[in-house]
Amino acid sequence: FRCRREDALGSSLDRFMPTRFRGAHRGHIERFGKTGVTSRRMGDVTTLWAVRLDSGEEFPIEASISQATENGHHYYTVILRDITARKHYEDELKQQQSELRKLSAQVLEAREEEKTRIARELHDELGQMLTALKMDLGWVRGRIGGSDGELAAKTNKMWETLDQTVTSVRRIAADLRPLMLDDLGLADAAAWLVEDFSKRSDLRCEFKIINDSDTSDFESNVANTVYRALQESLTNVGRHANAKNAWVLLRIDERAIRLEIEDDGRGISAEDMTKSHSLGLKGMRERVFHIGGVLEVTSAPRGGTRVSVFVPVRPPGAPS
Repeated sequence: FRCRREDALGSSLDRFMPTRFRGAHRGHIERFGKTGVTSRRMGDVTTLWAVRLDSGEEFPIEASISQATENGHHYYTVILRDITARKHYEDELKQQQSELRKLSAQVLEAREEEKTRIARELHDELGQMLTALKMDLGWVRGRIGGSDGELAAKTNKMWETLDQTVTSVRRIAADLRPLMLDDLGLADAAAWLVEDFSKRSDLRCEFKIINDSDTSDFESNVANTVYRALQESLTNVGRHANAKNAWVLLRIDERAIRLEIEDDGRGISAEDMTKSHSLGLKGMRERVFHIGGVLEVTSAPRGGTRVSVFVPVRPPGAPS
């Protein structure tokens, strides 16, 4: 407190605390005196503040209080700790965490833009080339006919390979960035993703959408985040859950988007969340957090895992 001992003895405690806390402090002491509890920590998890008398500077403290009764009089002992240095380091750590979250979000946005560019090029440029190649091969097949059995068999094999290549390019482009997310919106893109996942994984997946909103025109980062959360969750179900069924619920209203993915697989433990394969889900939690949302992983009533996502339609700082 930067106060000499002889100046402190006999004076009021009020002089050592900011004016705005004095009334509350008196009430706190009175209530503590009536409880009969011998000791407790003062205040709650929030930081307490005191005043340096030589400058009026406020500084953070921790405090604990104990009481004893002797001849009908209450005696209180308060132990204080100046936590200025610790608070400084905590604030620095919070600032660094905030900066890392912003950097992570920027990296994810850059990746999303790059995925969109590559998906467009695969769909438009490579897709058109393969289509032209397929047309030319069709022309060759028509000219060959049945005149040369070996050559006809070879062109037929080429046709099948070309068909598989076109299918693979479309699948890769859709995995990178489903163009319908931009063209048709989140609801249709989510429905397509669930249907495609069910076909490819041979796992029965039920999709339900409840749309109480008049618009599907969300900010791109909102739609991207929800879609990627669904994609990551379904990928985890297919790889790790050993499930037979999955259920997806997408609820959209004027204020928020809620997404739930549930399966009847083996479930997820706290240890599983620390393994390397859970990094994708951890990244999604950070991504959802960045736009003001929440992602939770819990046990599902059916015995498997439930991933719940809540995202505001208008993220903090977005124009209304």
